[in-house]
Amino acid sequence: MADDHIRYDILAQEALRGVMRKVLGEVARTGLPGNHHFFITFLTGAPGVRVSSRLRERYPEQMTIVVQFQYWDLKVTDTGFEIGLSFSDVPEKLEIPFSAVRGFYDPSVNFELEFDVQAPTEEEAALTAVPSPQLVEAPAPVAVPKKGDASKKEAAAAKDGDKDAAKSADVVSLDAFRKK
Repeated sequence: MADDHIRYDILAQEALRGVMRKVLGEVARTGLPGNHHFFITFLTGAPGVRVSSRLRERYPEQMTIVVQFQYWDLKVTDTGFEIGLSFSDVPEKLEIPFSAVRGFYDPSVNFELEFDVQAPTEEEAALTAVPSPQLVEAPAPVAVPKKGDASKKEAAAAKDGDKDAAKSADVVSLDAFRKK
């Protein structure tokens, strides 16, 4: 068999994703027409997918969402879409790149698209997992002492018997965690 240097398989997948992109874009502008509604299946660990940690724990590999009656803030870009949905009466915002979508199905007209999506390895999933920003609490601000202040504060804290305050912070280089 001859080598496919043009990669028709990839071109066909991208063209079919264009159909889904166009349909979702139209729905974002005008709403769902008639009885149309969609089942969209995507890989939760794929790069660029943003769902809450609660949903990621419940659906560690893939999940299917239904776009029908209760959705809001559907926004479609060239690379993906954002949508608001409710899960067990908890509102959630999802960001899904088209490259993470495995299936798109409109049961009202029996129209289905299936996409070849490779499941990320555990390491890739851990590196690309991004919790939804609206559900993440910001860390408390940390005061950085001036040079010489830390030892005075530690000494004062140790004198008062406050062991936690006596501990100083260790500075860790991010290079220690990067792949080499």
